[in-house]
Amino acid sequence: MMFAAGFGTRMKELTQNRPKPLVEVSGKPLIDHAVELARDSGCDLIVANLHYKAEMLADHLAKKGVQTITEMPAILETGGGLRNALPLLGHDPVLTMNTDAIWAGPNPVQLLIDAWQPEKMDGLLICVPVEAAKGYELNGDFILTESGRIERGSGAVYGGIQIIKTDLLDDISEQSFSLNLLWDKMLLAQRLYGLNYPGHWCDVGHPGGIKLAEDMLEAHHV
Repeated sequence: MMFAAGFGTRMKELTQNRPKPLVEVSGKPLIDHAVELARDSGCDLIVANLHYKAEMLADHLAKKGVQTITEMPAILETGGGLRNALPLLGHDPVLTMNTDAIWAGPNPVQLLIDAWQPEKMDGLLICVPVEAAKGYELNGDFILTESGRIERGSGAVYGGIQIIKTDLLDDISEQSFSLNLLWDKMLLAQRLYGLNYPGHWCDVGHPGGIKLAEDMLEAHHV
């Protein structure tokens, strides 16, 4: 599941005439970088949610073999968007991806697939140490514990890719909501885990992130 419905307001004039996932980094749209990571890890079924300038993205993704679902009349955020796409995705655990980050190093999708242990995990999030996160200036989202479970706190930023069970979505009454609500339930049950990413990551949610990401890719020959 690729989240591609946002307005991209932090991108300013770059998203006046196109959706953020079509902003290019190193000559390739952001969402194409994400699709390649998924395909290289054996993901055959890929679904993207759309809203802002949906027709442009739908046309682009159709050529990539990506199914799309358009959220209308209002955007549903990450949690509502995932639940809305379940008829296409099915009800097994789902791998979700944000489409505004660039990675240099091991394929983060494959790392998550290899580390997934459904008997003890309801969610597994890839996390990037703040010192390895380019274009990011906050203190992080989580603390990775020795057990592998994560807690709210500083030190690691959520990299935007996770494997997550979807059954708890049925317990949320809101139509539009963040996946943070699902994470909170998993945190209470001590079933939310994190995986430390050993490579480099760049936030491309703002214009300055484009040059940072291109420099990162060039430096690491990806």
